[in-house]
Amino acid sequence: MASMVLSSILISNNECPRQDTGKGCKQRESTPSPGILYEDEVWKPCIRSMHPAYLLVLRAFAFAVLLLMLILNVIVDGGTIFFYYTQWTFTLVTIYFALGSLLSIHGCYNYVHRCSEYLHSEPDASLDSRKAGFWAYVFQIIFQMNAGAVVLTDTVFWFIIVPFLAIRDYKLNFLIVNMHLINAVFLLAETALNSLRFPWFRIGYFFLWTIVYVIFQWILHASISLWWPYPFLDLSSSYSPLWYSAVALMHIPCYGIFLLIMKAKHSLMSKWFPSSYTGKQ
Repeated sequence: MASMVLSSILISNNECPRQDTGKGCKQRESTPSPGILYEDEVWKPCIRSMHPAYLLVLRAFAFAVLLLMLILNVIVDGGTIFFYYTQWTFTLVTIYFALGSLLSIHGCYNYVHRCSEYLHSEPDASLDSRKAGFWAYVFQIIFQMNAGAVVLTDTVFWFIIVPFLAIRDYKLNFLIVNMHLINAVFLLAETALNSLRFPWFRIGYFFLWTIVYVIFQWILHASISLWWPYPFLDLSSSYSPLWYSAVALMHIPCYGIFLLIMKAKHSLMSKWFPSSYTGKQ
């Protein structure tokens, strides 16, 4: 509960208020709030010379592959896979690329229309500086939730679960291995190309995502007698307060790792494409 309260305070104190956006035509501010997002940042690549269709193709391909893997996993293992945090995160990544594909389609349409205006008349400069709408903010928030959750699930899987199973000579199947690999690959490719910012305070959404999962497990186990998908969630254990605290603390380095990835991207892209890189931290 403490994590929920702290996350809510962190978000409410830093998230950009959108009440003043009206029809979305507010211009870029000289001192924007930490959570500010502009409409074109959700579909434009971070390299000015790159056509937004490249980002659209990546997002559409990632969505198709992730959705196929999710369907196959349900067919093979059944609906009980959604008892696991890993599947929740994998589903969230899939939703992210689905929404990203739709936003990119809309952005590509605007891009083509914009190019047509340049050819035939003087374009409206305000179109480049509209504040983002509701779905763009949802997209940005899901991106940052995924960033922490993917690092958390994949780190635990590859550095804790896999060595433990190797000791017991347990063979991992194709789906399990790929679901803990391909999500990170697609998310890193997306990160390399997109123009999304990464404000630190949205770690609060990452905490809330995990809190929702934990509350779901509590309600489920209070309603029916069922096994715990993760032993450390078992409230009957005398060590449960310690386990819950440890998992909560793990969120900070997991989110921090992706924050370092974003900083590395900005540093490298600024050196490799000094005149065309448009990314912002």
